[in-house]
Amino acid sequence: MQPAITPDVIDRAAAAAFVEKFKDCWQTPDLRKHEALWSDQIVLTQPLLGTLRGRDECRAAFARLFELVPDIHATVHRWSAGNDAIFIEFTLSGTFGGRELAWTAVDRFALVNGLIAERISYFDSAPLALAMAGRPRGWRRLLGTRFVPRFERYVQDPGS
Repeated sequence: MQPAITPDVIDRAAAAAFVEKFKDCWQTPDLRKHEALWSDQIVLTQPLLGTLRGRDECRAAFARLFELVPDIHATVHRWSAGNDAIFIEFTLSGTFGGRELAWTAVDRFALVNGLIAERISYFDSAPLALAMAGRPRGWRRLLGTRFVPRFERYVQDPGS
């Protein structure tokens, strides 16, 4: 079990600066820009990929995503922050199987020393999975990345 983190206290200025970095790193699929925002003990949790722990797992997952959707980028719609968390609502979009693919998500971030220690992404993965399955032109690329969806529960049961 991973030790609990003590997240940074987030003020409006720190949140705004982080959101600008988030926007910048999602302009193009540049793995180095993403990695620059990660703490060494980063934990990313999201539908289809489950929970990723550490820079190596995160790097591998982002590399697969960027291979699947080479022109992926994000458009930030709004954000909010309070105490020890930043929330960003955005749409990821790019080309998969010869057609535009897009999905909207809300991510909750906890930072330690200004870097992402924990991120939980909230979105409905069913439409995304169905859209990808319905594009045979993308299947070879999907198989080539060895993407295996994880359908684990990513919201903790308070009783566990």
